[in-house]
Amino acid sequence: MEKRSSYRLILMVLVLLMLTACGSPLPRTEEITKSPWNSFKQAMSAYDKIVLNKTTVDELRDLGFDPYSTPNVKILSYLDVIQKFMPTNSVKLEQLPVSVRECLAKQEACIAYEAHPGVIKRKRVGSAIKDLLGFKRRTLETGWRFDALIVLDNGVAVYKIWSGIPFMDSEKSRKNPLGPLQGSGGSLARDALGF
Repeated sequence: MEKRSSYRLILMVLVLLMLTACGSPLPRTEEITKSPWNSFKQAMSAYDKIVLNKTTVDELRDLGFDPYSTPNVKILSYLDVIQKFMPTNSVKLEQLPVSVRECLAKQEACIAYEAHPGVIKRKRVGSAIKDLLGFKRRTLETGWRFDALIVLDNGVAVYKIWSGIPFMDSEKSRKNPLGPLQGSGGSLARDALGF
């Protein structure tokens, strides 16, 4: 009987070792904002084709900026546009671009499309024991992010602006010499399972 349980124990240890050798037991996350673009370059190329005072809502749809056919493109009302351009009282209406001021004066005829396509991958690397116990945690982050705002006056693009990160490649590292005994402001279970 003892021999049989010894074999079972050895077999379980071998299976556990093989499973951890096949893949890292550390968490990985992937944040993908679905869009018709697979890269920053593709999104930027579509954005560059928008011609102010000429490109219509139908042409924006063909370029991929359409909230009704493209996932994750948001429609902003003129009140939302005001908040985007004037988040505090220190920004005055006369400081806004002329095309935006004229659009806002038309109220309901003024809307905007906002798009945030991108792919961000996070992968924790290093010793699983040290990571899960909180002694040392390393996270690699890769991907791209593109942000576009297009203001539409009666269905025609009158203002556009973009920002983004064409190439993301960073590493975050955190060391706690006392591991689980050193407080990090959060619960041990949350720290062990997530970011």
